[in-house]
Amino acid sequence: MWGTIATWRMAHDGVLKASEALQKNGTAGDAVESLINVVEAYPYYKSVGYGGLPNEEGVVEMDAAFMDGDTLAQGAVGGIHNVMHAVSVARALSHETYNNFRVGDGATKYATLNGFEMTNMLTDRAKARWQKRLKELSNQSLNPYDGHDTVGAVTLATSGSMAAATSTSGLFMKKAGRVGDSPVSGSGFYVDSPIGGAAATGLGEDIMKGCVSYEIVRLMGTGLSPQAACDQAVYDFEAKLKRRYGRVREISVVAMNAQGQWGVATNVEFTFSVATETEAAKILIAHPGPDKTTKIEPITQEWLTAYEKRIKAPI
Repeated sequence: MWGTIATWRMAHDGVLKASEALQKNGTAGDAVESLINVVEAYPYYKSVGYGGLPNEEGVVEMDAAFMDGDTLAQGAVGGIHNVMHAVSVARALSHETYNNFRVGDGATKYATLNGFEMTNMLTDRAKARWQKRLKELSNQSLNPYDGHDTVGAVTLATSGSMAAATSTSGLFMKKAGRVGDSPVSGSGFYVDSPIGGAAATGLGEDIMKGCVSYEIVRLMGTGLSPQAACDQAVYDFEAKLKRRYGRVREISVVAMNAQGQWGVATNVEFTFSVATETEAAKILIAHPGPDKTTKIEPITQEWLTAYEKRIKAPI
């Protein structure tokens, strides 16, 4: 059995690429890295990689992580600059005995010294969006934090090995040096090959309060299906956070177990892409349902057409 699941519509082309590799008995690690790389390189995705929206100073700071479900080895970067594929740097760090999580200049220096592709990640389009937001903020009081969708993915290889990875440019107009949940183990991602894996997207400051990805894997380990584990982890935590913290923002998760079964949960409208040995790659949309459940439906062509028009609309 093989399979892969990833957050958001933007991951679909990556899911297709990962699926091709997994069908040919490719490794889980290679598949999840290639999936994330596709998203990182596409300039119209404003929350990941090349074309990602910058911080308030106009600098694109990227966070990424990689985890091997067989060995539990992990690598992560936070606030890395000028690197085309932050997730590839994170994977390389997972092979190191020490210094697995590097940030800022240290992460960027590691990437430079080890031959990773370096480039100016602030595209003209992203710069124009940043300049427009600066002007808007000078004229009126607006919430600058817009566009923080992480691409997170889990892969299952025919060998039974699993991997998980994430990549994001974080909150638009964030403070310099801000890091969210995406590169944080147990919050943005977690995978354990005999059980399964999970990845999260949403407001990192809230997701980190619950270690949601680890909780999903833990629940799957008790025998819950991926869907039941996602529902219980997300909706119980949402209720707890509302009660204890007073509010909760966007939280969405995807998960897959060692048998290729998958699940998602969300407290907002959430799209994702999934493919398995028995299911062709597809984009689905999820909404919070009644009684701590998730409603999942096929995406419509009208939605896809509107999405493509929106992400490519003039600034």
